[in-house]
Amino acid sequence: MTLRLATRGSALAVAQANAIAALLGDATLVEVSSDGEPGDKGRFVHGVERALLDGEAEIGVHSAKDVPSQLPPELVIAGAPGRADPSDAWVGEAGSLDAVPDRAQVGTASLRRRSQLLAARPDLRVAELHGNVDTRLRRLEEGRFDGVVLAAAGLQRLGREDEIAFRLPASRMTPAAGQGILLLQTRRDDQPARDAAARISDNEALAELTAERTVVGALDADCATPIGVHAQVKDDLLTLDAYVGLPDGSEWLRDRVEGDPAEPSASGEEMAERLLAAGAAELLERAGAAA
Repeated sequence: MTLRLATRGSALAVAQANAIAALLGDATLVEVSSDGEPGDKGRFVHGVERALLDGEAEIGVHSAKDVPSQLPPELVIAGAPGRADPSDAWVGEAGSLDAVPDRAQVGTASLRRRSQLLAARPDLRVAELHGNVDTRLRRLEEGRFDGVVLAAAGLQRLGREDEIAFRLPASRMTPAAGQGILLLQTRRDDQPARDAAARISDNEALAELTAERTVVGALDADCATPIGVHAQVKDDLLTLDAYVGLPDGSEWLRDRVEGDPAEPSASGEEMAERLLAAGAAELLERAGAAA
């Protein structure tokens, strides 16, 4: 049986879906439109989910960081292959964040990146920059920005890794939950598709994704919230880092917990409890009001 993979039609989304098709060995792409969908990143997900629900495809391929914590009841996360580089990357003239010129103009559409950039460098002028990867890099080339911050994994998948000036360390730029992971979604009742997705999945990536999504769900956050969550499984230990801050970087929380990779949800719940005890709910409420 040839599996049909639902994907958006952007260059990055197609490159990601082709990578999954190669792993599966017998699959074809079904490109869907995100036009007319509500929200921002949510529309990236809804078109793919609609194709699954309508029976137009068996597996949906998503950038995991775009997928809300709440899924339609008919759909499940069926797998995730090995994780790519989860870090955020600086494209522009500089060798480190400290070496970026004073009051440099930085482009990003992410409140998470804005918050952490300004927490580290309050002098920076962070401006809205939307569009696909090619559009954002073109704005940089046109001289509208001194630098832009993008996901390293996306640049790698598009063959543009050589444009990365430096990667921002997680201690200063905690990645988005799911960053670098491709999430495979199927209908709950489609066991053959679920089995195919599970066959190409990576246990460590799934554990990291589960821990990260647990934190986001427990905090009632979404992809537009200034929150970073990053889990790493290494030597039978799951390390989970998190950041919550105001969009202007003036106030923030960071924390770390360690746990059992076999129980990633427990680590995510512990992190959420610690953040809430430290005042994350109030911080996120103020961040929402300021956005």
